[in-house]
Amino acid sequence: MEKHTCTTFLAGKKATLDGSTIVCREEDYFNAFDPQRFVYVKAADQPRHYESKTTDFKIDLPEDPVGYTSTPDADNSAGVFAAGGINAHNVSMTGTETITTNSRILGIDPFNGTDGIGEEDFVTLVLPYIKTAREGVERLGQLLTKYGTYESNAISFGDQNEVWYLETIGGHHWAAVRIPDDAFVIAPNRLNIADFDFAAANTACSTDLKDLIDQNQLNPSFDGRYNLRQIFGSQTITDTRYNNPRAWYVQQQLSDAPVGQPTDQDLPFICHPRHKLSIEDIKQAMSSHYQNTPFDPYEHDEAPYRSIALNRNLELHILQIRNNVPAAIAGVHWLAFGPNAFNTVVPFYANINDTPASYRDTAVDYASGNMYWLTNTIAAIGDQYYARSPQYYNQARPQVEAYEQKVVAATRQIQRATDQQADLDDPQAALTKANEQMADIAMEEGTALLGKLVKLAFGKARLQY
Repeated sequence: MEKHTCTTFLAGKKATLDGSTIVCREEDYFNAFDPQRFVYVKAADQPRHYESKTTDFKIDLPEDPVGYTSTPDADNSAGVFAAGGINAHNVSMTGTETITTNSRILGIDPFNGTDGIGEEDFVTLVLPYIKTAREGVERLGQLLTKYGTYESNAISFGDQNEVWYLETIGGHHWAAVRIPDDAFVIAPNRLNIADFDFAAANTACSTDLKDLIDQNQLNPSFDGRYNLRQIFGSQTITDTRYNNPRAWYVQQQLSDAPVGQPTDQDLPFICHPRHKLSIEDIKQAMSSHYQNTPFDPYEHDEAPYRSIALNRNLELHILQIRNNVPAAIAGVHWLAFGPNAFNTVVPFYANINDTPASYRDTAVDYASGNMYWLTNTIAAIGDQYYARSPQYYNQARPQVEAYEQKVVAATRQIQRATDQQADLDDPQAALTKANEQMADIAMEEGTALLGKLVKLAFGKARLQY
């Protein structure tokens, strides 16, 4: 049960405002709810024997896991689907981005739907056991080679120095690229890696990947270069409407050399920002719906392209590994639940004992008192008063924008004070408390925003006389 629709954003440490590495992904679902939780998995609670609920895959896991943050499904009947988190070694991981493939590679290396691994399994199998981003690539690569996968996915890792992006290829192959320190990547639901150098120190892949390409005559290039997107990915009409426009829009907003049109199949993979990127820049990119273009559904009657922000956004995590701070406070799991046009991220520390109840104890069915359902309620009402029209324009939009700014500013203040005051010899209690304070602010301000939107909707009710 893969999520099918997500968008990934990555940034190296020289591309960000404060020298952090960024591994970010927003998680989507179908046009239905899939409630999400924010939890901390203690080392003692990590399973020593793991069995997938999607396939017949089973494995005994190492005896030395570390704790990690996670954003699993509230209903775990189909599996954990941990989605992403930061472990005790300050390594981040997100998994997964659903990507495309083609019949040529699947004819050679088909998916393993019997006992392969996939989105349900990746974070649980890898994140508790790695000390660097590169180790994450190596461990996952070994698992993919040995057991195979039943779907096409992209997975990303970060530590204080490096960010890596890995894509599965066919059933048992994979390729990974280290993102340059001064670069960013925006990756929609397609195979994204373009030019690939098999001899470079900043790439990794299945040991036989180049031979597989050469022996099966898969490379369409006239000049001998290996463009993995062309070799293993898709070039469909669906891509021109569903995938490519998302990358195009973010590159137009952030790249120092934006190129192309929304439907172009060959948009760049590696981009360089025109200025150093903040968390706010990244959140805005991940909340985009083609603002100030003819493609914005809030401004125009037709919406020809799939945007990043949707009603079916489940959660957004921006996994930040900070430099120039002590290791105890380096990992920050920025998190927002619900549709990105109506939510706000909160900078939760990752080195903790537990997560706030309002983010942890999400009910499977609609219930008050938790951030997932609160944000979805805000979005359900706010969406009706967000569009451009003589009657409604600029009524909900500025209130939502003000809410996001207020929450991020207030929680940044708590983070700043905690950074300066936390006992770094025993930080977990202080950081857990700070997270509670930040969650309370987000819930309080979210409830206040909901009240304003209810008042707005009530005033527009048809049963008036």
